[in-house]
Amino acid sequence: MGDGNPPELDWRDGVPVARAFGDPYFSLADGAAETRHVFLGGNDLPARLRDGFHVAELGFGTGLNALVLAAAWTGPGRIAMTSFEAFPMAKDDMARALSGFPGLGAEALLDQWPGERIALGGLDLTLIPGDARDTLPRWAGRADAWFLDGFAPARNPELWEPDLMAQVARHTAPGGSFATYTAAGHVRQALAAAGFAVERVPGFGRKRHMTRGRLP
Repeated sequence: MGDGNPPELDWRDGVPVARAFGDPYFSLADGAAETRHVFLGGNDLPARLRDGFHVAELGFGTGLNALVLAAAWTGPGRIAMTSFEAFPMAKDDMARALSGFPGLGAEALLDQWPGERIALGGLDLTLIPGDARDTLPRWAGRADAWFLDGFAPARNPELWEPDLMAQVARHTAPGGSFATYTAAGHVRQALAAAGFAVERVPGFGRKRHMTRGRLP
C-alpha cells in the first residue's frame, strides 16, 4: 500500500471509484453535502474554527473535503490542514471528479496540484504522501479535528487498524475530535481503546449511522 502511483479508477455517474478497493471516493448522491454532514458536522465545524485551528485527514482523495473546509472558513486568520494520502490522484482525474462542484473553487487546488503545500483561501494545506502507517507516527503535529476518510473498512482494513487509530489519538490535541462516515463496530472499538469518547450518530443519505468522538 502506498507506492505513490496514481490510483486506477472507474467512473460511476461522474464519481471516481478506486479499482483496487471497489469503493467510490465520495457519495454518489452529493459528495459535498456528505462532507458537510460527516466531517464538518461530526467535528462541530465550522463553529469551532479559529485562527490556527488544525485539521488532519486520513485519505485526501479528490481534495473535496479540503475544498469544503476552505469554503467554510471565513477568517480572520488562517487554519491548517494536513492530509495523509497513499495514492495521490492524477490531475486530470481530480479535475474530472471535482467538475461536479463548480462553487467550491477547485481551480485553486488544481492550479497547485500536484504539490505538498497548497493554499486554498485561508486554508494552508499540507499533503503527506505515503502509507499513513509509516508517515503518521513520524508526524510532529497534533490536530484539533480529524477527518477519517479512508475507503470502507471492509475493503481497506489497513487504514483502520487499531495501531493506526492509536496514532490518531496520539496526534490529537486535548479536547480534539474525529468524525468518520463508517459505523463499523471494530473501528468504534479501536477508537475507544485509543482514548476517544465515541458515539454513533445519524449518517448521511442512505447510511443510517456514522461515528464521531472527542478526546477528553
